[in-house]
Amino acid sequence: GVDAFRAQLSRVETGVSAIERFDTAGLSSHKAGLIKNFNPRDFLNPMKMRRMNMLSRYGVSAAKLAIADRGERPGTETGVVIGTSFGPVQTSVDYMQEYVEKGAALAPPQLFAESVANAPGSHIAIENSLRGFNVTVTQRESSALAAAMYASAQIGKGNVRASLVGGVEEVNEMLFSVLDRVGALAHTNGVADEQLRPFDRRRNGIVIGEGSAVFTIEQDPAKEPYAYISGFGIARDATATISDWGTGYAAVATAMRAAIDDAAIEPSMIGAIYASANGNRRADRLEYTAIQSFFADRVPPVVATKGYFGEYAAGGALQLATAILAVRDQTLHASFGFESGDDDMRFDVNRQQRAASIDHLLVNSISAGGGIISMVLSRQRG
Repeated sequence: GVDAFRAQLSRVETGVSAIERFDTAGLSSHKAGLIKNFNPRDFLNPMKMRRMNMLSRYGVSAAKLAIADRGERPGTETGVVIGTSFGPVQTSVDYMQEYVEKGAALAPPQLFAESVANAPGSHIAIENSLRGFNVTVTQRESSALAAAMYASAQIGKGNVRASLVGGVEEVNEMLFSVLDRVGALAHTNGVADEQLRPFDRRRNGIVIGEGSAVFTIEQDPAKEPYAYISGFGIARDATATISDWGTGYAAVATAMRAAIDDAAIEPSMIGAIYASANGNRRADRLEYTAIQSFFADRVPPVVATKGYFGEYAAGGALQLATAILAVRDQTLHASFGFESGDDDMRFDVNRQQRAASIDHLLVNSISAGGGIISMVLSRQRG
């Protein structure tokens, strides 16, 4: 919930910890941003819960919290857009094991139904009787922001008045092992211990995180919203390979410029940047080079949030949640994991939570493969 999340941010307390869910012996990395002490029965009827995988339980529970925070149930025409980087990998693994051991005739059909990426979004709609569009977005690290962009566009066109939007991810042995073997994860290397260090000179990889964050986006909210969405910008880094980041900082600057232009403001009006930084050496260099190029010697305060809860669709959704709270509370959050940047990084990263005057805030999301999305959040309606 919102209050518990705000309290964790205020304590500057990371959710990254050692993995006990499965054996990491023989791997280089051993930590993740894990959901602990989660009881889905607090949110779900046990009979309904049995039909959902853990990814869907996260998403439906977060959606119920979002609806409760709104104060009233959304109309049946409300849409649902959920981002997920990898979907229910563990359910797919479980189904294939049953298929191999028992054959197609005896493999549980419910497992197959739950193995698709759009299962969480479908359950959210079914549980809340929502009959608007139902879309699942898979764009790696940018999945949650892409979901918000899609929903905002549909609302702007008048197709719906409101949409539930969010991101969901789970940590499982298969995904963790693959990311470890390709060298994507942070690890102990004799210079630093295992930790996601956004923008830090000692960074050496990401930390995967799980969970879900869901928001209500509305055309005409019944009560004062946390923040207003003022603009989006998208671009593609053509220098990126399919599973890595490139060097096209001009493309990142293009997305930031497009979002600011869409919001009909000037760059000098951006009060803070909530960065995509995830501890990958290439990704962080790409972003800070773009920020320096675009803002020159007037870089606004920069906050990097993923040291709290890890990367991928849940991390992107929680990054957005933190940025929204920054606008509502007029607070800049501390950047967990950052101490000092590279020699060519000319701005500092915010390291202590503090009050700030934020009329407009820029959120960046850069995904491996070259996808770039920027969003402007504002304190007042434009």
